[in-house]
Amino acid sequence: SLIKSQVDHIDTSLYSIMKLVSSDTLPPDTSYVSRENFATEAKEFLELPDLANPKIAKRFREVAPRYDEFLNRVVFTYLPVDSIKEEYKSIELTITPNVATGDKVRNIFATRVINNRDSFMKKNMLWLMDRSFQVTTILQKPGLPETTTTTKLIWNEEN
Repeated sequence: SLIKSQVDHIDTSLYSIMKLVSSDTLPPDTSYVSRENFATEAKEFLELPDLANPKIAKRFREVAPRYDEFLNRVVFTYLPVDSIKEEYKSIELTITPNVATGDKVRNIFATRVINNRDSFMKKNMLWLMDRSFQVTTILQKPGLPETTTTTKLIWNEEN
């Protein structure tokens, strides 16, 4: 629901949305994305398991939260109960604690692995609240070299 609210906000904003795509050692390709197409670009994040839903949450276990003094953030990590069945191998939320204004989620990081007969794909997904998101995809197909593609969308560089 956090990411859905971000997507809804961007859909009604006046942000200019820049997309950077780089593959292996090639320089990034830059383009702009319309607000109407932003939800499509963010589709992978919108499909993240909703840990607020009890049916979905029971498939994951929460690792004891840890506080990072250097970043002044609390890190919540969720791991699958059955890592063989789950594509999502970890989901992390970092939160900035603030007694006066309330805690604020700063970013969401997820690792997704899709392994089948035809390929192995690992996606490292990072959403920086109110700023940008990035997906790094590592793809290995039989008999072919591994490829790495990074897609980053930025909509609020000032924040």
